[in-house]
Amino acid sequence: MGRRMIFAGNWKMNKCFQEAIELTNDIISGLDDIGEREVIIFPPSIYVKEIIDKCKNTIVEVGVQNIYYKKEGAFTGEISPMMVKDVGAKYVLIGHSERRHVFGETNDDVERKVKAAFEYNLNPILCVGELLEDREKGLSDDVVKKQVQEALKDISEENIQNLIIAYEPVWAIGTGKVATPEIAESMHHFIRKTLMNLYNDKLAQEIPILYGGSVSPDNIKGLYSMNEIDGVLVGGASLKSKSFLDIIHVDR
Repeated sequence: MGRRMIFAGNWKMNKCFQEAIELTNDIISGLDDIGEREVIIFPPSIYVKEIIDKCKNTIVEVGVQNIYYKKEGAFTGEISPMMVKDVGAKYVLIGHSERRHVFGETNDDVERKVKAAFEYNLNPILCVGELLEDREKGLSDDVVKKQVQEALKDISEENIQNLIIAYEPVWAIGTGKVATPEIAESMHHFIRKTLMNLYNDKLAQEIPILYGGSVSPDNIKGLYSMNEIDGVLVGGASLKSKSFLDIIHVDR
């Protein structure tokens, strides 16, 4: 049995309410037989409850783009894993490059959030990836290895089975640039090797690793043809139902 095949759409800070509802409806109605492929959408948190209601009795799952690691308290503007669980969302993005490089999240912050997600039975998609300067200096492996190791510190084998990892080279996010399928495949293989060293070969082989970074209908076929790429985390192309559906329906 192969690994899970996951197609996730991160809407970021886009879409007003009615637009979000219409996009959700279009995605649901446009999904033909996709076999065992899984679809997850990450709308802005303010709309999550309504989007979850729309996705009931469909194959589309819903997640949030971020959490804070505390259950509750005086943390203005944050949402807790308990709140996410309470409204019925199942997934959470953690460590997205924009959280790291725009909002200053550290590897320690990411670790706390991963632990909080597992504590509340949420499924984290852990995002890792290097800056352009890291790649140019030959530091890609070192940076990504550290991100994985520190995020999963003290995470049990039982919990790790519910983890998804997304490799998103920062230099390819929103830039129109994309890692070649070979570059992405190589890094996915390296991440899986890192997981093997942290846990064991069986668990490492079971964890889905997605690619994220300017994914589009034009480049999805090459990316998805790679053995180590188990799906994609889509940004801009997930904001239009046609392009997102074209990506989901790609042949392998």
